[in-house]
Amino acid sequence: MLIIEVDGGQHNELDTRVKDEYRMEYLRDKGYRILRFWNNDILQNIEGVLTSIAEDVDKHPRGI
Repeated sequence: MLIIEVDGGQHNELDTRVKDEYRMEYLRDKGYRILRFWNNDILQNIEGVLTSIAEDVDKHPRGI
């Protein structure tokens, strides 16, 4: 139950950050984990992004 979100610059605006936090809280309450990355992370550091995802998956084996 992992959600991976890729955000553009609009997610740094105050009203969008507030909406994002509300949505993330709702999803966490439903049992989801959320990893968020900026577009630039994907474009400039894909290895780091993939490592972060793999580490999260390793910490939370399926069904746990």
